[in-house]
Amino acid sequence: MPRTDNFSTVSPIPLDALSILTREAKGLWSHGRGPILVAIAGGWFLSIGVRMIYPILLPHLRTAYGLDLTTAGLLLTVLFVAYGLGQFPGGLLADRFGEKAILIVSSTISVATLALIVTAGSTAVLFAVTALFGVGVALYAVARYTILADLYPERVGAANGVVSGAADLGQSILPPIAGFLAAVLAWQFGFAFAIPLFALAAVALWLAVPSHRSESTRSADRPSFESARAVLSGLRIPAVVYGTGLLLLGVTVWQAFTGFYPTYLIDEKGLSATLAGVLFGLFFALGVVVQPLSGAAYDRIGVGRTLVFVMGVAAVGLVILTQLESFWPLAAVTVLLSTLLGFATVTQTHLILALPDDIQGTGFGILRTISFTVGASSPVLVGAAADRGFFDEAFLALAALAGLTVLLGFVTPAANE
Repeated sequence: MPRTDNFSTVSPIPLDALSILTREAKGLWSHGRGPILVAIAGGWFLSIGVRMIYPILLPHLRTAYGLDLTTAGLLLTVLFVAYGLGQFPGGLLADRFGEKAILIVSSTISVATLALIVTAGSTAVLFAVTALFGVGVALYAVARYTILADLYPERVGAANGVVSGAADLGQSILPPIAGFLAAVLAWQFGFAFAIPLFALAAVALWLAVPSHRSESTRSADRPSFESARAVLSGLRIPAVVYGTGLLLLGVTVWQAFTGFYPTYLIDEKGLSATLAGVLFGLFFALGVVVQPLSGAAYDRIGVGRTLVFVMGVAAVGLVILTQLESFWPLAAVTVLLSTLLGFATVTQTHLILALPDDIQGTGFGILRTISFTVGASSPVLVGAAADRGFFDEAFLALAALAGLTVLLGFVTPAANE
């Protein structure tokens, strides 16, 4: 899919980040697209925000179910594997039935699975329902990317950045709320409060999002052999192959770090659960700015140079993190680590633009399935290392992977090559 940016109408890169955000906001709200973007961003705010409740409630779940760090890491791996495996059917179903229907189905599944999570009576049930929740969230993920590519062909990076920023806002707000409710009432309330919110999100999506699908003919409507051949051909494009490698590395780092950052701060740095929650919320709160700026930077300077600031700074932050002890230095390094949140906007926008129109949903779903499923092994590996006294070393390994992502970004072809 060729890049659709009209560089003749783009002014030189402003030095003032506020002017960038103001200009992008006006463009994103234009042509009646604002309410649609708000509805989609709201659903993603809940989906990813609630998913990140797991790391905050992990100490409560460990106590309630008698889990060691390895088993707790396995629970996170189950969540992320299920999320990864749900990407392909999510893209396929979005191609066949339209993005609006899949976004609403995803929110409805979240309502049902959260109700089951709060009533889970055993470890086995907790693991099974966690997997179902991961699949439900996955259905939202691909559909929201492909519908934004249709709505915003001229600034898809910025649109994805806003929606991803909404997710980071959810991750900064919802986990602390869940932690407070778990401490004051019981851990079940840390999940239960989101049930009516998902129901409201489903209604908002039904009212705001248009029912039509992309104007392009999706491969899901073709005979199966022709469809498979078209998908395989599209996935062999060099920009897609390299972009998948970037996504896989980024997901591996992100899932392990976010899954264990609160536990690391408590167990290794001696912070209270409250202070660990504050830093975890700060990490995601900064993503509200990091995501849109990362998307806008990708639109203008491409994947390689943007990843220097996204993954390169995060790699340095991970190394520094292992050497710090007190709260305020840890808060400062959390600011550096927040650049990690920009990787998804950059790498996934690159893949959407690199994939041919007719396999966009299906192909993107396959690539996300591969990346998130393989990358989901990192939480259980970090948990196992932590159980054996190598928590710092595990985080240094994540820093090395972040650095490798930067190097790969420099040799990744542009999306239109």
